[in-house]
Amino acid sequence: MTDMETQRAGQDTIGAPGTGKRRGGGEPGARGRTTIADGVVEKITGMAARDVAGVHAMGSGVSRTFGAVRDRVPGGDRSGVTRGVKAEVGEKQTALDLEIVVEYGVSISDVAQDVRENVVNAVERMTGLEVVEVNIAVSDVKLPDEEDEEPEPRIK
Repeated sequence: MTDMETQRAGQDTIGAPGTGKRRGGGEPGARGRTTIADGVVEKITGMAARDVAGVHAMGSGVSRTFGAVRDRVPGGDRSGVTRGVKAEVGEKQTALDLEIVVEYGVSISDVAQDVRENVVNAVERMTGLEVVEVNIAVSDVKLPDEEDEEPEPRIK
């Protein structure tokens, strides 16, 4: 069998021709370490939590107010995605704390369960980390007649 025929047959020809060995001393996955910053997991978590119906906002009223001010300061965090989210990330696992505001009239336990499921799925899929816990604190309920603390900007 020629080298081309060996490749077509699906045999390993990554190393020296005919040896069936890999170059570089091992599997590619064993050639280094990948670390994921807390902020990366916090962003994924914030986006996943906001996608759930019944979640009005993330964070407490105080943190949302400070976030609104920070968003208007040049160089401040423009995304606000991590507001109300805290992650502790290890080598293979992560634990998450979320603070949310829910819409009036929704089942808080159902919203919390949906947030938990959506967050676990997103974080585990995107990072490969095992989510060991998702703690959710509901800090407020958005009433239908309440105005948002962060009004729409007058100029768009």
